Amino acid sequence: MRKMMMFALMLAASPVAFAQDAVKEVLKAKTYADAQALVKSNLASMSDADKAKAYNKLVDLSFEKISKEQSVITANQMAEQFKQGKVQPYDTLGFYNALADALTNAVECEKYDQMPNEKGKVKPKFHSANQNRLYNLRVYLVNAGQEAAQKNNSAGVLKYWGLYSTTADTPLFADVANKQPDQYVSQVAGFAARYAIQDKDFAAADKYIDVSLKHAAANSDDYKDALSLKFYVAQQLKTKEDSLAYINKLKEFYAKDTSNDMIMGTLASMYGNMNMKDELKSLVNSRLAADPNSAMAWTLKGQAEMNANQWDEAIASFKKVLPIDAKNVVVLTYLGFCINSKAAAINGDVPAQKALYKESMGYLEQAKELDPNREKANWSYPLYQCYYVNYGAADQRTKDLESLLNK
Repeated sequence: MRKMMMFALMLAASPVAFAQDAVKEVLKAKTYADAQALVKSNLASMSDADKAKAYNKLVDLSFEKISKEQSVITANQMAEQFKQGKVQPYDTLGFYNALADALTNAVECEKYDQMPNEKGKVKPKFHSANQNRLYNLRVYLVNAGQEAAQKNNSAGVLKYWGLYSTTADTPLFADVANKQPDQYVSQVAGFAARYAIQDKDFAAADKYIDVSLKHAAANSDDYKDALSLKFYVAQQLKTKEDSLAYINKLKEFYAKDTSNDMIMGTLASMYGNMNMKDELKSLVNSRLAADPNSAMAWTLKGQAEMNANQWDEAIASFKKVLPIDAKNVVVLTYLGFCINSKAAAINGDVPAQKALYKESMGYLEQAKELDPNREKANWSYPLYQCYYVNYGAADQRTKDLESLLNK
């Protein structure tokens, strides 16, 4: 029995011993590639403390390359400043890649370094050292991404600018002494998002967009651009679950800025696509309660009523927009369409029909004058209806519109 108990204890202890051996092998590795391979193959068997040690070793090995190239960079800067010595070549790409590796592994190291020990206490061993040696170097990723962009290297752009964006708020750098606002991150994150969209990686794009929004000044161009990108990404969602999750994100943004028409319009569009009629109605009504002169709210209300064939209600809503936004081509066109639809529903009262078509014609001709090439709205068919009823098929105005419709 005693032998069996000892055997069982040996079996229980063997995974621990194996993990300790794995960490020792990682710490003895001479090259980044060897150490990385050992970490990947043995990570699952390691404790949190050993994982922190292993990832920190990867940072150390990356930093050997960084230090080597950085010494040349510093020497070159001194040579240029004091006009002494020659500028020496250095491994730019190797430096950038080593920096990216160091940052990536330092973030992983931090995750395990902050885990409580067996006594339930958090005693990080590597936090300060990794923070001190990497924080000021992070800015080189901006240059790395820019050089990749100049070479049309999309993968490189996303690697460097993406990492620069995601490390802006990493816990590793949260308590940097005398930390200054990051002057680049909002714009860089926005650029990274555009490249991710080009690669159709909308999840990554959304992540970078959120970084840009967080760091951009309110109502700045960077903020507005990031919002536009966020709403574009919303339109690319394929599953119901993704759309619902995105709606919740938009609601959070809208709660912080309830006067923002861009957010409201996108949220309303998503409600419409998801057939969430009650939510759309509540959104519009709450906005009108807060701002009875919201052109966006009246437009959205009119669109919902128009889609439900509630012509009188839609006409009334669209007419509320015009004193606020008289040159809104879309609203003028929608208004003409709704009046035409109301006229078409009248049976037997020709004078009443003609009167409605004449009223509609006034709005549609304004739309035509403002948007002659139909770039914002297609006013041509409802205006043709007005001309046909009021002027007849033989009238030159009617014929001209008919020709336009046939192009």
